[in-house]
Amino acid sequence: MSNQNWNAKQYKDNASFVAEFGNSVLELLNPQPTEAILDLGCGDGALTEKISKITSDVIGIDSSESMIHAANGRGLDAYLMSGDSIEYKNRFDAVFTNAALHWIPDYQSVIKGVFIALKENGRFVGEFGGQGNIAILISAMKEVIENNPQMGTFKNPWYFPSSDEYKHHLENNGFEVKVIKLFSRPTPLKTGVKEWLKIFANHIISEMPIHLEDDFLNMTESIVKPKLFSDSTGWQADYVRLRFNAVKA
Repeated sequence: MSNQNWNAKQYKDNASFVAEFGNSVLELLNPQPTEAILDLGCGDGALTEKISKITSDVIGIDSSESMIHAANGRGLDAYLMSGDSIEYKNRFDAVFTNAALHWIPDYQSVIKGVFIALKENGRFVGEFGGQGNIAILISAMKEVIENNPQMGTFKNPWYFPSSDEYKHHLENNGFEVKVIKLFSRPTPLKTGVKEWLKIFANHIISEMPIHLEDDFLNMTESIVKPKLFSDSTGWQADYVRLRFNAVKA
């Protein structure tokens, strides 16, 4: 895991688009009233809460104490647990995940843990960053830090696989892949790229001398602006998503 720190309020105020885009992944999940469902990387519980309106047997897990506190505040059963250390066995009809798996580099442990947590014929449904995700943003952050070594060292914590790669890993761990697709999804950033960086590049900024934070934000914004901003659309992040539906064979 990275040194990424999450603040549930900051996330709600500036990254609500994550849950909003997750609604279509919920449609793929198609939860049923009699099912037991695990929300892996539940965040503040926005999507877990929607699942709970369909089935009462839903549990959320996340590695952030702030997020779990926020999810509990919604009245949800949510627990501090990393996605690469799932502790359940033959418990769930489905495991759902949205915008979380790219934060967990040990993808093998995630897939194995999900497989064990599922009942026979249980399904693993989710979406996360795929090959090419935020390539412009990553390149800019790397350029700024390499040109300003006093800011530290650039560390890329993300796992962005291709559809073929992730399909291979799922199948090698006992899943039958029903659907998997990689697609571009330019994503509006209503509060701007700096706020995005403060949230999603926290693992970089938190290790930087405080007086250099504004320089990092300004320089990165300046580099990406020609590609990620226009007067007609505003700021848009260069998101590429990987969506899948796999069944425990």
